[in-house]
Amino acid sequence: MFKTIKHLKKKLTLSALALTLGAGAVATEVSAAEHNWRFSNLYSRGTAFGDLYESLAKNIETRSGGRIKVQVLYSGEGVGTSGLLGAVKSGLITMGAPFQSMHAGELPAGIVEIGLPGGTDDPQELQSLFHEKGWGEVLTKAYGAQGMVWLEPYIQPPVYILTKKKINSVEDFKGLKIRAPGAYGKFLRNLGAAPVSLAWSEIYTSLATGVIDGSIGSNMIDHRDGNHVEVARYMYRLPLAGAQVLPIVVNRNAWKKLPDDLKAAARAATEKHAEDQLNFSRKWESEAVAEMESKGMQWSPQPSDADRKAWAAAGAGLWDQYAAQDKYSKQLIDILRNSQ
Repeated sequence: MFKTIKHLKKKLTLSALALTLGAGAVATEVSAAEHNWRFSNLYSRGTAFGDLYESLAKNIETRSGGRIKVQVLYSGEGVGTSGLLGAVKSGLITMGAPFQSMHAGELPAGIVEIGLPGGTDDPQELQSLFHEKGWGEVLTKAYGAQGMVWLEPYIQPPVYILTKKKINSVEDFKGLKIRAPGAYGKFLRNLGAAPVSLAWSEIYTSLATGVIDGSIGSNMIDHRDGNHVEVARYMYRLPLAGAQVLPIVVNRNAWKKLPDDLKAAARAATEKHAEDQLNFSRKWESEAVAEMESKGMQWSPQPSDADRKAWAAAGAGLWDQYAAQDKYSKQLIDILRNSQ
């Protein structure tokens, strides 16, 4: 009976979401495009990365000669962060830019893809990993097994933790509630913190009201654009991950409807998007740090040797844990280890 109720609730939720999105489509001008796509991302309107996703959508339209029309949906507009991957699978959303750490149970290989602690932070090494050493083939199969087409991934800068309390040593993480989904949460749990999974749009209020004591951002720009330094001003010096790699995914049924020339246009647009993400994020990161420092952000003291060893130890076992999740995760970890 409980399974039936759960099934009905899920069905009603999806139906309500479909009606919401459908109403929005009716309200807009009817498009003459051959293919009308909805593209959902993780950011609010007016943010730096939100603008890059808007550029990706426009580039797909331009390269397709207007035959593909892309409607961009921002954070909270129809699909929540944790529901984004499911919405692409079902076709409710045509294209998505998911944060894999929010979908650990749905797609374990995505947690390896985004970057585990101890992985490389060198863009050239990451490109080689995906395009020469086999990660691309594995991830194409992993996403394909769930009804999605995996397109060009993009690299973002290191992941840092901002806290309300100054962290003088790793011991100070004990007992803190920190927004850190996926492998980041497991890493911090190994240091005694209590990880919490929240969407990016929920971070500011949760910090301000004491629901959490700190948060990771996907990068420094996230902390800046979310105005997080207004409610938490201490940045820990060691990054959880030296880089993040995130995908663009498309519903497979929608993809199959495209002729080859439009598939090539969409792929080329995501390749340009990956270049823009890397180039702009490097520039934005230094600007974000300077801006937050001007608003009172303070860095933690330089970590001691003991802190650095504890930091490394916290991530040491994660590779084995994720290799055991499923066959695709194991294949990715095996390639990673053979590359070192």
